[in-house]
Amino acid sequence: MALIDEIKKNKIVAVIRQADEQNIVPILEALAAGGVTSVEITAETPNVARVIEKAVKNIGDKVNVGAGTVLDAETARTVIMAGATFIVSPTLNIDTLKLSNRYNVLNIPGVLTPTEILTAYEHGAQMVKIFPADVFGPNYIKNILGPLPYVQAMVTGGITQDNMNDYLSKGCVAVGIGSNLVNAKALNTEEDYQKLTKTARQFVAKLTDR
Repeated sequence: MALIDEIKKNKIVAVIRQADEQNIVPILEALAAGGVTSVEITAETPNVARVIEKAVKNIGDKVNVGAGTVLDAETARTVIMAGATFIVSPTLNIDTLKLSNRYNVLNIPGVLTPTEILTAYEHGAQMVKIFPADVFGPNYIKNILGPLPYVQAMVTGGITQDNMNDYLSKGCVAVGIGSNLVNAKALNTEEDYQKLTKTARQFVAKLTDR
């Protein structure tokens, strides 16, 4: 199955900030145990290339390891060389999109307006990230996708167990979830990781369209 189809099938992408080489594998193992198998490790993470490399080497057979908050083509190449299987950005950067396409790596640029969405698609984006989604709410997604029904949209920003199905019901195909799912700095004990697995299971169980 193509990666984009896996993301659309599973619907949840975990956004992981402030992880490190010591905790990234336990985090991904806990998420995978809870049914969340696509993650983006954000690029502002110190030594992000090494963190991604370790994640891919140790659990890349169970989890799609992507890179998030990628702002430029140079960073995109670095994380792709480290093994990232997809790229997510908070903004639309054409050079980043072009480089990802050159390496045949799924790029999900951040967009908000219809013009940005169309521009992203005209430059080869297969999926876009509507961000920040919570500023406008689920009905904005419905209104955006009305004239752009072919758009494969993920939403990020303020996504919770209580509202994610509202966004999915309005036409987006996936949701990106950050601190409401994963708080890397708060994971210190085995019990903490068990709680992360439980939270992941709760998110997955609450999906109404699988």
